[in-house]
Amino acid sequence: MALRLKVKEIAEARGISQRQLFFRSQVDLKTIQKMYRYPTTTVITTDTLDKLAKALNVDVSLLVESDPPLPKTVDAGHAEE
Repeated sequence: MALRLKVKEIAEARGISQRQLFFRSQVDLKTIQKMYRYPTTTVITTDTLDKLAKALNVDVSLLVESDPPLPKTVDAGHAEE
């Protein structure tokens, strides 16, 4: 299972440019550019994820998703009808 960074989508939805994200997060601009271009192959640290989450004012968990997204699971005891 691959992971995909959602930094670009979240930043754009909030009207934050790459340069603004650089200043807010203090994450290297080249790293931000790589995440925007290659969201499934860019390797970053948890510290970098934390900085970006704080700069975007979101929970860290919102910055990463499964690629392709995992199907929604149904709890065996509460199956939808």
